[in-house]
Amino acid sequence: MEGTITALTFQKRNPQRVNVYLEGRFAFGLPAIEAAPLRVGQFLSAPEVTGLRERDTEERAYERALKLLAYRPRSAAEISRRLRQADFPSPAVEGVLLRLEKLGLIDDHAFARYWVENREEFRPRGQRMLRWELRQKGVADHIIDEVLAPLDETATASRLAQKRASRLLHLDKVTFYRRLSAYLARRGFPYSIIRDVVREVWEELHASVQRNGTPDETSS
Repeated sequence: MEGTITALTFQKRNPQRVNVYLEGRFAFGLPAIEAAPLRVGQFLSAPEVTGLRERDTEERAYERALKLLAYRPRSAAEISRRLRQADFPSPAVEGVLLRLEKLGLIDDHAFARYWVENREEFRPRGQRMLRWELRQKGVADHIIDEVLAPLDETATASRLAQKRASRLLHLDKVTFYRRLSAYLARRGFPYSIIRDVVREVWEELHASVQRNGTPDETSS
């Protein structure tokens, strides 16, 4: 497609975009900033039209990526996957990722730290499950190793077990062990940690009951 620009009009629904007309017919839309250098009467060659359309595609992909990031931090692989699912072509996706990286808006190290910290605070998980979740987000193994290294998995399991155990006090020892162990296992903790944590929580809770008639506040 090539031709002379016969009109440049702002879109009614989105005044940040401009409709470009060639030879009296609508040809394509552009972000207003991309359309700024254009003038009515200007001739656009086929390669120039192709270039403008490609920049428009990348700009739309960029806006989509910013909306995704406004919801929560994301890995580079997540952004790439979501843009491709929206049918943006590879060159546009790669261009967007490069722009976001240069601006510091995507950083897999920072994303992985955010994910782990968020889980630790609101939905504790064992390292096995955290590793699986981060891999699903496309984070590289060496980054996962780095962010998981400082975690005290036993402390996390103990904290989670203490909160859960108050609901199980009415159970006999065997049932208590089975249910609390299963609860921790579903959250990705290994048996070696579960075994010791469940035993310690059982002993602490029942020692408290024997002393005071109720479990310690720290166990509720």
